[in-house]
Amino acid sequence: MDLNLQITDMAGAVPQHSTVIVNFVAAIRKQLKNSSCFVYSDNVQYRFKTDAGKDQIVIPDASINCRIKSRRGNTFLDAPRFVMEVLSPTTEQYDRSVKMELYCQQEIDEYWIVDWRLKKIEIYELDYENGIPKYFLWKEITKENKEELQIIPFPNLKIAFDELFDEIDNYGG
Repeated sequence: MDLNLQITDMAGAVPQHSTVIVNFVAAIRKQLKNSSCFVYSDNVQYRFKTDAGKDQIVIPDASINCRIKSRRGNTFLDAPRFVMEVLSPTTEQYDRSVKMELYCQQEIDEYWIVDWRLKKIEIYELDYENGIPKYFLWKEITKENKEELQIIPFPNLKIAFDELFDEIDNYGG
């Protein structure tokens, strides 16, 4: 069995990175209570089959999954509907290339790339071009248009821009 695993030595995340994840999960968890969907932080992994037929395991910073019965231990075998990655200098290129392509191949409905330094959210929506799944930048959310923040496949879920970035300025530097 070839899992095509790649071991990467990564430094621990800065507190601001983790705070954005915790803020998202805390806000969404309350709203999903008693539903068939769950929000997860970066403590679960997904095993996907790539277009090349190889198994690849990824751990998103946050995900919303409505297909939770298909799993082995802490590894889900079905794709979530939503994934969020919070940028850091060591992962930005990977989040914008390898992970984005893999999430697209798995037809994950929506992909957020969050830059806590710039307080910006890039919302990518899945669509198809000639029958091939592709992410399109739906909107960039900043302080100027923060009221437009929404999770497209889950219109009843609400998270405020200020709530997502709450307390990240408390760390200094």
